[in-house]
Amino acid sequence: MSEKQPVESSDAGEDPSVSTEVPSKSVDEIGISATPKDRAIRPLGTEAAKKLAAAAAQVALDNNGQDVAVLDVSAQSAEFDFFVFATGTSRRQLHAISEQIDDVLEKDLGDKRMGIEGYEESRWIVLDYGSVVIHLFDDETREYYDLESLWADGTLVPLEDLGLIQPE
Repeated sequence: MSEKQPVESSDAGEDPSVSTEVPSKSVDEIGISATPKDRAIRPLGTEAAKKLAAAAAQVALDNNGQDVAVLDVSAQSAEFDFFVFATGTSRRQLHAISEQIDDVLEKDLGDKRMGIEGYEESRWIVLDYGSVVIHLFDDETREYYDLESLWADGTLVPLEDLGLIQPE
C-alpha cells in the first residue's frame, strides 16, 4: 500500500547510487492518511502487556478477588493495551491484592508501577503499569462506575485463554 515517491532535487550532481525516494503515507478509501506499518504505535505488539495483565489477574484470583476480568482495549486506546478488573470484599483484601500485584510484576516480570491512585480510600485502587491498568474495586464502586460498560468496545479476554485458573 505504501508507495515511494521521488524527491525533487536541485542538485544535478547527486550520486545516482543513493536513493532519493522516501516512503509516503498510504491513503484509505475516505482520504485519511495512515502511518506505514513500520511506524505503528505498538511495533512490538501487545504480548508483553498481555503477560502483565495475566499475572495481575492471577494474583487477584489467588487472593480471592471476585469478578476478575481482563479487557483488551488496545484497539480503543493508544495509551494502554489491557485493563484488569477485580472486586474485593474489604479494604484489607484490596490492599493485599494491590501489594502482591506490585511484587509479582516488579520482582517476577521486571516491570515497575508508574502510578497508584485510591490506595488510602480503598474503594477504587488504580495501578498504572503503562500498557496495563489494574482497577481494584469494592463492590459498590465497581457497580457505580461500571467501567466494563464504558469500555464496551474492548474485547473481554477469557481467563482460560490467558492460562489462568480459579483457585479452589
